[in-house]
Amino acid sequence: MSDHLFVVTGGPGSGKTSLISELASRGLHSMPESGRAIIQDQVRIGGPFLPWADKAMFAELMLGCDLRSWHEAAALKGHVLMDRGIPDGIGYLRLCGLPVPAHLEAAAKLYRYNRQVFIAPYWPEIFSQDAERKQDRQEAAATAKIMAETYARLGYQTIALPMTDLQGRADFVVDHLNRA
Repeated sequence: MSDHLFVVTGGPGSGKTSLISELASRGLHSMPESGRAIIQDQVRIGGPFLPWADKAMFAELMLGCDLRSWHEAAALKGHVLMDRGIPDGIGYLRLCGLPVPAHLEAAAKLYRYNRQVFIAPYWPEIFSQDAERKQDRQEAAATAKIMAETYARLGYQTIALPMTDLQGRADFVVDHLNRA
């Protein structure tokens, strides 16, 4: 059963990871974002599978990590917050104008999350770039939009996170979790 797995997705630099860290400090389980970890590992080892070098292989690595995270999270008791989910790989490839392999679509249909998915909208005031986040503002906004479309197409109910301080955002999520 995967109804206890809640995805937080959206564009880069929209406060997803900070929100999940805050919720983890309140005692909720969480799973990290695969993309950032893959980038860090590929840079450390001099690997070629980076989003600015081989987008298709980067998506495959994300799928592998996201499947492992899904299985680990599914075994946990209580609500688990996922920093992105398997459908994010579909959104990523669509954003890049690349074909979505049938096995990725199959994975997104087979390994489901709670029907409610939290979308962190593009938020210009908090957007920033770093060593792993190289997307510009335009791509960040487009990513948030395509993630919302992707999850909706897969039958999820998207819930936009409010653009408020971290505590307010966390309270908003906890309120939804308590009602789920």
